Amino acid sequence: MKKFLLLITCSTFVTLSFSQTSADIFLGLKKLNVLGRVLYVAAHPDDENTRLLTYFSKDRLYRTGYLSMTRGDGGQNLIGDEQGIALGMIRTQELLSARRIDGAEQFFTRAYDFGFSKTPEETFAKWDREKILSDVVWVIRQFQPDVIITRFPTTGEGGHGHHTASAILANEAFTAAADPKRFPEQLRFVQPWQAKRILFNGFNFGGQNTITDDQLRLDVGGYNPILGKSYGEIAAESRSQHKSQGFGSARSRGEALEYFRTTGGSAPTNDLFEDVDVSWKRVNGGEKVQALINDAMASFDFSAPQKSLPALVKIYNAVGGISDRYWREQKQAEVKSLIEQASGLWMECFTNENYIAQG
Repeated sequence: MKKFLLLITCSTFVTLSFSQTSADIFLGLKKLNVLGRVLYVAAHPDDENTRLLTYFSKDRLYRTGYLSMTRGDGGQNLIGDEQGIALGMIRTQELLSARRIDGAEQFFTRAYDFGFSKTPEETFAKWDREKILSDVVWVIRQFQPDVIITRFPTTGEGGHGHHTASAILANEAFTAAADPKRFPEQLRFVQPWQAKRILFNGFNFGGQNTITDDQLRLDVGGYNPILGKSYGEIAAESRSQHKSQGFGSARSRGEALEYFRTTGGSAPTNDLFEDVDVSWKRVNGGEKVQALINDAMASFDFSAPQKSLPALVKIYNAVGGISDRYWREQKQAEVKSLIEQASGLWMECFTNENYIAQG
């Protein structure tokens, strides 16, 4: 692969690069043909189901997000002395590192993790409930998920007031995000959005079993031959980024069932995205874009991904012609990233000064 070297005299020597394999680039090409979005919601860093996030992002190829109410400021720290806000900064970076592995995007609210809470009432007494709700609504209106999933139920089995509060807020926001009368000040920048459904992701841990026979089941333990890893293996690498919590999990392959109960919207019978069109058919003029993407995949050269650059530029321009603003901006951003990856973009910065003063 050709490398383009850009030398800029600016700050202290820094190398900026995010190298991707040809397999990653090809998977990104496939993802261009998928127009589905799913948002996972919980309370803290490390609450997220990394196996499910990995499956959505790298198998279904949906745009996948995780909304953590807090940054984990009130948790433990097994790698240093930082506590409070400083620990929250560490755990924020651990989350971002995890997302770089499992392929999901990371979101937060302004909620502060003040430590263990027994009930959601205690949690809401310390959080500004309406402001936190507005943050959740903002993320939903901006991200526009087709499906929302909560890690915890609203009924308390999560064992922590923050956990239950996160589910309560997510279910309230599911309705509020579609109501233009709720948080109308946001409508200067985003539009009301109604997700198709919201579901609770059942679990059996911590002495609590919330799984029942009537829940929708989904096997997320597949193997991705393009990446050469199972989703359980990738998820284990992602979860192991939570170093300050001493977290880590063994890589696994084979069947891994996840369970879901609908708490709002239409209940699916066979698939979480039932009655949701995730193809280019959901966008006027999308068939032309889809054809260009199919051509690019058919001619993709794993030994020379830079040969796909002309095709990627055509796709970028074609996406720029669609009327749907959300998908135009989202897919152009994805194509732009693929162009950077396929071109082998690499930047170095040099300076004669070792120190700078902020301000």
